[in-house]
Amino acid sequence: MAGSTADRVRSLAEPIAAELNLRIWDVRYVKEGASWFLRIFIDSDEGITIDDCENFSRAIDAPLDEADMISESYYLEVSSPGLGRELTRPEHFEILKGEEIKVRLIRPKDGQKEFEGILQSFENDTVSILSGTEVLSFTKAEISKVRLNDDKDI
Repeated sequence: MAGSTADRVRSLAEPIAAELNLRIWDVRYVKEGASWFLRIFIDSDEGITIDDCENFSRAIDAPLDEADMISESYYLEVSSPGLGRELTRPEHFEILKGEEIKVRLIRPKDGQKEFEGILQSFENDTVSILSGTEVLSFTKAEISKVRLNDDKDI
């Protein structure tokens, strides 16, 4: 299996998630201090419960061990993407079309680094949002982060 560790884990995890009526939102394999963490974020249209996380964790544990695709010792964490979830893949933009998002740029545009608006589209690596009455577009190369803006009232 070629690709990054996260990509290989995603390929293994997606059919397991589907069996549990879940979908994989994101997979991250990161080093923090001396420890490695494999973080798998699961989602569903009905939301995610602690039981969903526990069931998926149990279901993925043995296949991960059998696949032996990670040589380092690591901690497995399974969770919901939660509030303010990051949009990183084309399917994220499709699922959340019509929702309010926040776009953070690498460098300011017109003196501003953050923009909020309703997600209109994601085509040809360009995110378009409706901000007030204006449609704004940003290329993926300009963007540092895009996230769902569902936590602004908290």
